[in-house]
Amino acid sequence: MTTFSTFHFLRRSLPIFLVFLIAINLYSCNSPRSNLVARLVIPTPSGPATFNYPLNQSAYHIFGYLYDGLINENGLTSQLEPALAESWEVSKDGKKIIFTLREGLKWSDGAPFTTDDIIFTYNGIYLNDKIPSSLKDILRVGISRKFPTVKKIDSRRVEFSVPEPFAPFIRFAGGLPILPAHILAESVSTLDSNGKPMFLSTWGTNTDPKKIVGNGKYRIASYTPNQRVVLEKNPYYWRKDAEGKSQPYIEQIVWQIIENTDNQLLNFRSGDLDTLEIQPEAFPLLKREEKRGKYTIYNGGPDSGTVFLAFNLNKARNAQDKPFVDPIKSRWFNTKEFRQAIAYGINRDAMTNNIYRGLGELLHSPIPAQSPFYLSPKDGLKVYNYDPEKAKKLLLSVGFKYNSEGQLLDAEGHKVRFTVLASAGKKVREQMVSQIKQDLGKLGIEIDAQYLSFNTYVEKLRLTRDWDTYLGGFTGGGVEPHGGYNVWSTKGTLHSFNQAPQPGEPPIKGWVVADWEQKIDDLYVQASQELDEAKRKKIYAQTQLITTEQVPFIYMVNPLTFEAVRDKVSGIKYSAIGGAFWNLYELKITE
Repeated sequence: MTTFSTFHFLRRSLPIFLVFLIAINLYSCNSPRSNLVARLVIPTPSGPATFNYPLNQSAYHIFGYLYDGLINENGLTSQLEPALAESWEVSKDGKKIIFTLREGLKWSDGAPFTTDDIIFTYNGIYLNDKIPSSLKDILRVGISRKFPTVKKIDSRRVEFSVPEPFAPFIRFAGGLPILPAHILAESVSTLDSNGKPMFLSTWGTNTDPKKIVGNGKYRIASYTPNQRVVLEKNPYYWRKDAEGKSQPYIEQIVWQIIENTDNQLLNFRSGDLDTLEIQPEAFPLLKREEKRGKYTIYNGGPDSGTVFLAFNLNKARNAQDKPFVDPIKSRWFNTKEFRQAIAYGINRDAMTNNIYRGLGELLHSPIPAQSPFYLSPKDGLKVYNYDPEKAKKLLLSVGFKYNSEGQLLDAEGHKVRFTVLASAGKKVREQMVSQIKQDLGKLGIEIDAQYLSFNTYVEKLRLTRDWDTYLGGFTGGGVEPHGGYNVWSTKGTLHSFNQAPQPGEPPIKGWVVADWEQKIDDLYVQASQELDEAKRKKIYAQTQLITTEQVPFIYMVNPLTFEAVRDKVSGIKYSAIGGAFWNLYELKITE
């Protein structure tokens, strides 16, 4: 699962974020040989779920290769830079932005790219009530929850406007991918037998890849399910270097689907892969082989994403009037002291030392430490250092008790036992679940582990809502906290701990929002309206104080981001936020 970041499409395309796995055959993963010199082979644990960007929910996708935004964010400095738009102008009151497109832009099929495509993308897709997308969560403005308006000035200029100040306005207006009107407009206006736009079934993974049209550095050459996606240089891409030579320089990207992290390691060591996210247990081995293997290990510091244990706080019932969560467990989960006790009962220091080999830092907040809006523990953020005695006292204070065998019981005598759901296959996550089970066992709590493949995992979380707790994470949303608003909006698509009814879903009954949930939502809206950075920081500090007090997510460990890249790739400017390939357009293969 992933929070939304307008600029980091490419980094999300690469396997340096939250891992979800699909079982495949190792033999089929051997990448096809090619005579192309400028060719980069990158592993991913999961193939694309869709080629339709607005409908995507997967952490693993190729949209960073296929699309550019109007503006871009520098992966090192987070500063805004021109992309499809050569310039932009913001009104004095901050409510209007006029973007001016570069001359001669084209889609990957050679068709002209104009402001008509921007108007179509926003008005026809992103702001269309009939098309469900998590993008709506972050595009709504202020208390009114109104959307921006988008108006064409001429073929190269477009005006975005908002009814009230909106601090992330320029990043969100300029950072989203623009989709081709000449290809997709008919699918948006044509309805199926159920009255839904045909767009909802357009550009699935069964589509001929050559029919997928973008405006980014690459276009899809071929797709072999459960094996690979091959991308080729887009001949119509706009970037040129100082000498007038077209970019990117790397002609082909092979996105190699390899389920298991151990198998990825084997393929990298054998030379079949050009890059690898380094798991903690593999770091000593790969570091020793760095010179002989002709690669460099880059360290970007703590990852900007989150890893957490989440509780299902949903009190609602499905269309068959069956509660999503067992009412007995629901009472536990909806007791703040119970959630806090679990947080104190998990030994995250041991996770850092044993599972991450010391290559990580304790995670305390949903906002990354790299962000100027991060509230540190020294500035008042509540932390949950391992303290099993404190955990037991909290449990006893709210009516839990122990039997003669040391098992934890609730006030009615029910044994405390619940399931931790996780995606299958990643060794680190499986080790984390094992330690959670061991640690909570010391509190008299019995934990069952359930591992599911990626698609089943996501379906269970988002659609069935039939789960107790889950171990998961959200990808880094950059330095702007509003990129995570779809997690904290009470009706957000990623508000997983208490998922609201979503458009197009069967009705659910009895869904309620806690006061603290609504408060966080309101504060995020308030922060988006505040243009003074110092005042925004204070507002986001309040959100972090509430989230750490209420602990719907128990944050675990923030691993250091290590990535090995072959030395034949020159121009790498690695960072935790941008990754190794944020500047892919200027990278070169030197052999």
